[in-house]
Amino acid sequence: MTPPSPPDEHEPSAVTALAEGRPAGEPLPAWARILTRLLDDLLRIPGTEQGVGLDALLGLIPGVGDTVTGLGSMALLVLALRKRVPTVVLVKMLANIGVDVLTGTVPVLGDLFDVAFRSNRRNLDLIEKHAYGKEEPSTGDYVLVGGGLLIAAAAVATPFVISGLVGFSLVRWLTGS
Repeated sequence: MTPPSPPDEHEPSAVTALAEGRPAGEPLPAWARILTRLLDDLLRIPGTEQGVGLDALLGLIPGVGDTVTGLGSMALLVLALRKRVPTVVLVKMLANIGVDVLTGTVPVLGDLFDVAFRSNRRNLDLIEKHAYGKEEPSTGDYVLVGGGLLIAAAAVATPFVISGLVGFSLVRWLTGS
């Protein structure tokens, strides 16, 4: 008879899990792994470990591919919410989805990018790592999210700043000052 193995220091104890109102060691649902495999790893490229999924294949059909795969990405995001993944990690997941969607709009090159980037695999890994607070987000997570928010704010503000400068210059030109 083998002795029981010591508890994993990163895995919350069964007592903690029950106190939080959730089952101890609750695994991710099978549908999440199947969905991720379908979207990112359905077919293996011969001679490599790289997979090609429906995300890249359906992306070749304008409009259809991004819509179908976007729904799959959103399902993983909902799963992350249910698993109480920290907000900063949810934002990182949204960034992965955003990169996938933005690059997916570029015909053919975006689909090739989908093969390498595999946003759904990245997001499933984040859910596994951070579900129920198993692991705290890193400083890098916060820096990435903060930088993304700054870029988004700059993207929103830029048209207003430019139109303000153009308007100010126009007024100065019209008034001769």
